[in-house]
Amino acid sequence: MAMKSDMAGAAAILGTLTALEQLQPNVRVTALMMMAENAISATAQRPSDVIKHYGGTTVEVINTDAEGRLVLADGLAYADAHLDPDYLIDIATLTGAATLGLGRQYAAMYTRDNSLAAQLSKAGEATGDRVWHMPLVDDYKEALRSDIADFNHTADKGKFSAGSVTAALFLENFTSTRRWVHLDIAGTARSEVDAGENSKGGTGFGVRLLTEWITSLS
Repeated sequence: MAMKSDMAGAAAILGTLTALEQLQPNVRVTALMMMAENAISATAQRPSDVIKHYGGTTVEVINTDAEGRLVLADGLAYADAHLDPDYLIDIATLTGAATLGLGRQYAAMYTRDNSLAAQLSKAGEATGDRVWHMPLVDDYKEALRSDIADFNHTADKGKFSAGSVTAALFLENFTSTRRWVHLDIAGTARSEVDAGENSKGGTGFGVRLLTEWITSLS
């Protein structure tokens, strides 16, 4: 169950597109769904590999199970370079640390744009897909340092422990100066029990949030 919900971010994007097709808001939306098969093969990446992302940034792979942020980085860099978006939003079940900090009722939201954060918080309260504005702590950037690449991808150079924050800081390097929001839905994407409005299993978190926010722009 837990590994199956690793695709919840892409599923939320697909669900949002389905809703927008019905609602037809006057907003242009382009969706990229970055997906990876996390399996062993002859071409699988290995710890200490250095990979080159879209746009040329190099990254030292530390933990091969943290593959989500690697494919997200490529998607963000591509969107910045080719789509010229007014808003750049990513959503993923990225870190267990987000669940430890916020449980399963709030998703971790990262952005330096306080106005945009307020819009999404309002949409979350209205729909039940609640988000909590988390800090992008610049002091923690040191943890992303690498001796052999531009960055290491799991912030292993520091002892800051804030895994959800450092993952967001890693992704920020691929967003240029866009109005960007990262939603870490590791806790909210699934429910282990029937609780409140959530039945046991995948919750579809993010569909209501993004649909509400996008339609408010039209």
